[in-house]
Amino acid sequence: MVNGAIVDRCAFAISPFPDTEFMPKKPPEFVEHVIETMRDFGPVRTKPMFGAWGLWHGEVFFALVADDTLYLKVDDETRATFTARGLEPFVFQESKSGETIVTSYYQAPEESLENPREMLEWARLAYAAALRKRKKKK
Repeated sequence: MVNGAIVDRCAFAISPFPDTEFMPKKPPEFVEHVIETMRDFGPVRTKPMFGAWGLWHGEVFFALVADDTLYLKVDDETRATFTARGLEPFVFQESKSGETIVTSYYQAPEESLENPREMLEWARLAYAAALRKRKKKK
């Protein structure tokens, strides 16, 4: 019971800090725009992770958004498609070691962010790369 009302415990938890609740973060406007652009691809869910946003289709993590940039999963089969267009990988600095990490996620082309048909093709490439990665792990 919170303030005299019965509350579903799964809906939220009360924080020990005033005026703060442990609620799922609402995705920023850019992330919502990306999801809308991917509507032809099918349902995509988001999850905040380490200052960025992960994108899943089903149970497959295939893209991320960091600093208002969409990055799509690549592998050896698809990387050349991205690099031929001058698209860059997501790179970050590991906090403990200071090592620069180059990931297997590359920028999506700008035009895909405004064209659902174009985004569909790029999302499919990323999803296929992510599926191949999952198969290799098993």
